[in-house]
Amino acid sequence: MMMEMDKLIFRSMELRDIPAVVAIEHEAFSSPWTSEAFENELNNNMFARYMVVEYRGELIGYGGMWVIMDEAHMTNIAVRRDVRGMGLGNKLIEQLQRTAVFFGAARMTLEVRVSNGHAQRLYRKHGFQDSGLRPGYYSDNNEDALIMWAELDAEHWKTGGIDNE
Repeated sequence: MMMEMDKLIFRSMELRDIPAVVAIEHEAFSSPWTSEAFENELNNNMFARYMVVEYRGELIGYGGMWVIMDEAHMTNIAVRRDVRGMGLGNKLIEQLQRTAVFFGAARMTLEVRVSNGHAQRLYRKHGFQDSGLRPGYYSDNNEDALIMWAELDAEHWKTGGIDNE
């Protein structure tokens, strides 16, 4: 599939998106979030900011974070299996960083499996640096999580960010 990046639509996640998001969760993660977890995030977590990306009317990816004071914590990000490797992860991270700055964040953090080198490389492209480990963080196999942090350059995003350079 050849994707026209100018046809991507990024928008806030809505309750009606949850079935498609959960389907992507199941493709992407060994311990996927449930529908109830996403419903709780959208309905009850005042810090939660979740977005989806659509292409030609189909939901193909999503990402989420909590923005608390001047820090954003990326909770999850994934794209549909059939569109991986097309740069959508990059675009989603850019949108999350831009949104985090909009809501007042100066820094962003995340956890990633120590075995997931692909994701770690992607995050490093967006300014994330290793800052520690959370031993036994993942409940499915007791794997450690690498903690990563990035400084968010508000001026960069206010002037249009990567897309307009």
